[in-house]
Amino acid sequence: MKIENIKSQMRKGVLEYCILNVLSQQEAAYTSDILQDLKDAKMIVVEGTVYPLLTRLKNAGYLTYRWEESTAGPPRKYYYLTDKGYEFLGLMHQSWQELVNAVNLINQNNRKKTEK
Repeated sequence: MKIENIKSQMRKGVLEYCILNVLSQQEAAYTSDILQDLKDAKMIVVEGTVYPLLTRLKNAGYLTYRWEESTAGPPRKYYYLTDKGYEFLGLMHQSWQELVNAVNLINQNNRKKTEK
């Protein structure tokens, strides 16, 4: 298995968490702004990946959107977290920390075994 495939699968696994995190740090965000924040963090994704996730998160009640007029083109859809979204993000953050701690513990135990 190629490392790039593994990296891609790992990124996909945490993408919803990252999107909710991005939205929690702003009042509202346009899709291209979300994509840019993800790219800045080296989470390389394409629009075709983000739009279905935004729709799924909206349908679950974790985010919503508002339309804003644009001076250059059609109105834009700006996404923001709902109260339920903030609660879910808190649960995701806790789950992420538990996973990170578990992986770190496994890594530490493995290092101890190889040092013997």
